[in-house]
Parts: sequence; C-alpha cells; structure tokens
Amino acid sequence: MDDGNQPDAAAAHPGTPTLADTPAAADPERGSGPARSGRNLPVAAGVGVLLGGIVILTLFTVKATFLIFMGAAGVVALWELARSLGSRGIHAPFLPVAAGGTAMWVCEYWWSDRAVLASLVLTVVVILAWRLPAGTDGYLRDVMAGVFVLAYVPLLAVFIVAMLAPADGARRVVLFVILTVCSDIGGYFAGSLLGRHPMARTISPSKTWEGLAGSVLLCLVAGAVLLPLLLHGHVWQGILIGAGAAAAAILGDLAESAIKRDLHIKDMGSVLPGHGGVLDRIDSLLVAAPVTWLLMAVFVTAHS
Repeated sequence: MDDGNQPDAAAAHPGTPTLADTPAAADPERGSGPARSGRNLPVAAGVGVLLGGIVILTLFTVKATFLIFMGAAGVVALWELARSLGSRGIHAPFLPVAAGGTAMWVCEYWWSDRAVLASLVLTVVVILAWRLPAGTDGYLRDVMAGVFVLAYVPLLAVFIVAMLAPADGARRVVLFVILTVCSDIGGYFAGSLLGRHPMARTISPSKTWEGLAGSVLLCLVAGAVLLPLLLHGHVWQGILIGAGAAAAAILGDLAESAIKRDLHIKDMGSVLPGHGGVLDRIDSLLVAAPVTWLLMAVFVTAHS
C-alpha cells in the first residue's frame, strides 16, 4: 500500500517521459488523495475492519477455519496475478498452482514440512507437464511464470500456516497481522502528513523516507507492546520482530509495485473497495510472513 505522499517525479527528469514522470491520470499507481493516494479512506478503513473481524472470528473460534478464509483469499489473489500476467501475454497455469498451493497449506497444518516440500516439487512437475500441449512457443516464459506465481503466493503464505499450527498459533497470527497492518498505517499517515523525500521514485512515487520512518516506528511500538502481552516474550524481542516485520512488509509493498509497473497496471483487481485487489491488500503480508515466522520461532516458546 502506498504511504500517501507523492513528490513531483517530472521535476527530477525534465524532458524524459517515463512512467514515473507522467501526470497522475497516466500513472498506474499515482493517485490524488486521500487527496493524493487515490484511496477512499473511509471505505478502505471499513473494508479493513471487516477483514480484521473475519480474521479474529476464525482464529478464536475454530482455528482451522482461518485456513478456509486464507484459501479463499489465496485463490482470488492467484487469479488476479494470473490474469494480470495474461494481459502481457504471459500465461501462468492457474489450476495446478491453486491445487498445489492448497496441498502445501494442508500438509503444513496437518502433516509435516517434508510433505510441504514434496507438494511444492510435484506442483512444479505438473506445471512443466501442463504447459506442454500448448507447444514450444513461449514454453519457458509460461513455465517460469507458473513457478513464480507458485512461490509468490502459496509458498510465502505457507509460513502463515506454520505460525497458525502451534497451540498458540492464533495469537501468533494476530501479532503478525497487526504488525504488518501497522506498517501500512504508519507509512500511510506519516507519508501523507510529513512525506517530502521520495524513497523509490521509479517504483512507487508515493513512497517517502518519512513514510518509511512512520512504518518502522509504529511496528516497533506494536511489537514491544504486543509480544509480551500475547506470547509472553520480552520487550526487546518484540522490538526486533517489529523491525523485521516492517522491513519485510515494505519490501513486499515495493515488490508488488514493481510488478504492477512492469505490467503497466494500477491495481491487481478491484474486489476490495478502497484497496484494489486481494493481492494489493496482502502483498506486505506475503513477504512479511517468513520473516515474522522465523523471528517468532527463534524468540518465542510455544504456549497452550
């Protein structure tokens, strides 16, 4: 998610009409608001609260039902990404990736890491075979796109399932989600109010160093407060987990922005008012998941 402040890219590259330099109407990621981010903030906040309510409800009733919610979001995200790639003539196989991703998540939650690895490898084999009937033209391109989609959504999301699996998994996932959301919120408001210095102009003109500082600061505070409260960890451990989650979330946001710019699209979809597509909402979560899982695995002992 963009942090809300957008410096004038054209001033830095006079006479060079690149994607980052074009007017807002022509820029696939440039907006104008709340005022400048192109987001309807009340609608976006309402959708965010609704999604958060579903997360809490599923996690703290029957924990495994969270996997159903994850599965629905994952399928939509895969479809959005496959469709977006298709708009540029890149055909990633949707069905093998969706089936393989489901198998990986089920194996992680109910079976073992070895079963996850086996599911991953078998899915790659199926992708190789799935594309053969369409001939050799573009074969490597489409197979590599399928492997990328498999790694980008289902494989990264496996680490959310890994956080969920222990007895205290619901609290681990809640902490992970809150930290990642804090990165978005801190970046958005700090960038909107204070942002002046662009951080990654050619990738995401809205990103500023001030927004980055807001993301990191809010994540550090949230980690310091919530890790002891939810998982009986130490404050310093919460600060480190918050820092790792912030760095990974920002990377995830920038990576998806780069993908969208390469594909010349504004959003991956439009199913979430105020946010765009599902993948636009979970981009930070996907990349933050393995980092947060690893830090929790190092610092936190499982509790019932």
